[in-house]
Amino acid sequence: MGITGDYFDTLQLHAARLSMVAAVTIAGVMAATWTPQAGAAPDSVQPNQSPKDLVDALHAAFGEHHARAVHAKGVILEGTFMADPGAKALSKAPIFASGRLPVTVRFSNFTGIPDIPDNIPEANPRGFAVKIKSSDGEAFDVVTHSFNGFPTSNSDEFAALLRSVGASGPDAEHPTPVERFLSTHPIAKTFLTTQKPPPMSYATAAYFGVNSLKFTNNGGKAIYVRYRFVPHAGEHYLSPEEAKANGPEYLQKELPQRIAKGPLVFDWYAQIAAPGDKIDDPSIAWPERRRLAKLGTLTITTVADDAETKDKHTLFLPGTPHSGIEAADPMLTLRTTAYPISFGARQ
Repeated sequence: MGITGDYFDTLQLHAARLSMVAAVTIAGVMAATWTPQAGAAPDSVQPNQSPKDLVDALHAAFGEHHARAVHAKGVILEGTFMADPGAKALSKAPIFASGRLPVTVRFSNFTGIPDIPDNIPEANPRGFAVKIKSSDGEAFDVVTHSFNGFPTSNSDEFAALLRSVGASGPDAEHPTPVERFLSTHPIAKTFLTTQKPPPMSYATAAYFGVNSLKFTNNGGKAIYVRYRFVPHAGEHYLSPEEAKANGPEYLQKELPQRIAKGPLVFDWYAQIAAPGDKIDDPSIAWPERRRLAKLGTLTITTVADDAETKDKHTLFLPGTPHSGIEAADPMLTLRTTAYPISFGARQ
């Protein structure tokens, strides 16, 4: 996948085709959504970015569509969660000590473009968000995507990457802002150019929580973890020919057909950090040899009734602190304060 060719050209093409709002292009929203510091280039890293700065940077890259600022296209489903008996040894969180609990989940495509086709690689990484209701009604939220890592080490760099995408339209001079950014951020380049092909189904992709959390058990022992969801259906992806044949809405259409034959099932794991692993840098994946401890199983059984309304009014806050679970990566805390800003804009 070319960095300056297919990837950004495709995003710009589909942004330009949007019927929502004014059908703005990615390149055109930059001036309307970002006020740079004096002399600052779009690809420059500005320190101490606020939650609103991050939301504005997402709109700079993908446009303002009165939808989610990122992972705009998605679908809401419902099911249950059953904790693994061993999970309560890792965390005293009540979701690991209860019986079967109700869950709301959302599968989604990447970008803030609400009608991005399902069948293009640029819709990766796919998103998987989970809301588990404990027996006392408290909501435990998890947000993951289908790539084991993040393009940048912190929120300031992520905002700069997004602004550079927004400023790199077809009329931008070379090297474009995004070319300049990626030339000094090789991990971001890897993230954008090594995504998996479109999945056969949202149910046939693995999903990774790239931000670290701190687990504390009843004995006061603390560990650091990152989440992972592994599909019972296995991982299956499409060839370019298969993706083209399936059409731009195939993931949305496939889910009801699959659920009619049986539930979607995912095992939820905590990857446990070892000394020396980066806790506050989501761009660095932990080694695969790290222990995976099973937290439980999600069984997804229905597409939500009135899914469009529920989608609009559902908010996931993955950095919310709970007894036994708290954010360890500062980016997760900032994400949790940024999401309500985007939520308010789409109401």
